[in-house]
Amino acid sequence: MSRIRGWPVTLTEGPVGLRPLRVRDARALRETRVRNAEWLRPWEPTHPEMPLQTSSLTPYVAMLQAIRREARHGLSMPWAVTYEGRFAGQLTVSAIVWGSARSAQVGYWVDREVAGRGVTPTAVALAVDHSFFTVGLHRIEANIRPENKASRRVAEKLGFREEGVRQRQLHIDGAWRDHICYALTVEDVPGGLLARWRSRQDGRTAGGLA
Repeated sequence: MSRIRGWPVTLTEGPVGLRPLRVRDARALRETRVRNAEWLRPWEPTHPEMPLQTSSLTPYVAMLQAIRREARHGLSMPWAVTYEGRFAGQLTVSAIVWGSARSAQVGYWVDREVAGRGVTPTAVALAVDHSFFTVGLHRIEANIRPENKASRRVAEKLGFREEGVRQRQLHIDGAWRDHICYALTVEDVPGGLLARWRSRQDGRTAGGLA
């Protein structure tokens, strides 16, 4: 498949948005990642093409060009996460497999300044619903380090199913690290993941827990 149905696309829910990453996002991407370097380092795969700290735009421009090529070939959907119209992070549905699998992985990070406002689960819900109901994928995984409690909470809040540990899956922060596999299939969210997330938020508000 050379082109993804429903891509490129911009998605929004309240102040949270997903829009396709652009090459001109390189400056905002660099500034945000450098400012969040210590916060992101324990969870970031070893990726010399996009270091967490560099004064040069070149690695970011090259990375954005590469992932946009992947998107054109139907292998990924790379979004900028926005909050109130400002660049706030990155979410990518990647490793897309077509044929009888129709599966993918979702990865995400956000600026620490917007953490705790529901930005990440809302962005993930938007991306998953689009992947299932417009693009036509069947299964989406989120593979997360056991120590990454914040990211695990996102998956758990959204009702991703925990399916076990993938031992030494990725090289992160100087070593091969285990990851917990979380997954959803389209049958798990017949009414949509965003609707389920909204319902849980409304329930917390009604119960005085928001």
